[in-house]
Formats: sequence, C-alpha cells, structure tokens
Amino acid sequence: MRRLRRRCIKTETGEALPSAPLTPEERRHRTFQRAIKLLAAKSRSVAELRELLLQTRGATVKVVDEVLARLRKYGYLDDGRFAFGYASLKLRQRPLGRQRLKRDLAMKKVDKTVIDEALDLVFAEVSEEEQIDRAIEKRTRVRGRPKNRAQAKSLFDHLMRQGFPFELIAEKVRAASKTDLDDDI
Repeated sequence: MRRLRRRCIKTETGEALPSAPLTPEERRHRTFQRAIKLLAAKSRSVAELRELLLQTRGATVKVVDEVLARLRKYGYLDDGRFAFGYASLKLRQRPLGRQRLKRDLAMKKVDKTVIDEALDLVFAEVSEEEQIDRAIEKRTRVRGRPKNRAQAKSLFDHLMRQGFPFELIAEKVRAASKTDLDDDI
C-alpha cells in the first residue's frame, strides 16, 4: 500500500510543519480526481462511488455531492447504463438468471426500478431459457447428465443458486433426467 505524501512547509531552521488545511476548491479538485481515477478502473454505481469518496481524507458530504453532480452532468455516472452494462457483461461471462443479477445489482446499491428496467432490456436480447440451457450444458459437460435423484437435485440446486425461476428449472431438470432414462431403455 502506498503512503500518502503530506505537503509540508519548511521553516528557516529546516523543521517541517504540517501544511495548512485544504481549501474547499482543493477538496473539490482532489475528490473529483479520485472519482475519475475510481471510474477509470471500473464502472461503479452512484451509491458505490459515493461510499468510496466519503472514505477519502478531506472529503465532505457536500463536496462529494457536488462532484457526483458534475460527473452526472458530464455523462460519466449513470446507474441505468451501469446496471445494463454490468448485467450484459455477467451474462456474457456465464449463464445467470434474473434473480441472481437482481441480487448482485442490489448489492451494488442500484435502485430497484433501475435494476428492473436494465434487466428487462438485457433479457429482451437474451432469453432466460437460453441462459438456463447454457448453464445445464456447461454443468453436464463437467459432471455428465443426472443419473439419479441426488444428481438431479444437485443440478437443481446449482440452477437455483444461479438465479433461475423455479418452474423453468423443474421443467429443464426433468427433461435432462428423462433423456438419460430414455437412453437406458
């Protein structure tokens, strides 16, 4: 972890005195620079960024709110765009259900209405049924098709943790198990 350098003023004898407190303009500038740095590393929700900025030394609630308003004005901060991008990326990386994405975005402190709008847009492009088929295919590639009730339950539980709806899981697991039983006959 790197150390923060403190600005020091040296006296005639060479002793270092701590610098004067930051002016409001310096606080705003430092907080803005920190916000830009945090957003450059990865996109964040408004609440997530607010929380991180308030942990910064010298940042006050008023300064952070001004910085967030400025970032919104420039188009750098938008919860709707963040939620859509986050959900799209997660679905490209691995198959997930609507409930899992909703829970993940809620943990990122995105508003529920914004989450619902973003997920509606994402699942308009890719259906949840396609996602569950991908998840089952991926799981069966590694572990094989469920051969007994315990393996079917394991697959069912896995899909529940991934956030898929109960009815869809039951239908797909039943179909996957039935296919295997039909092959044995």
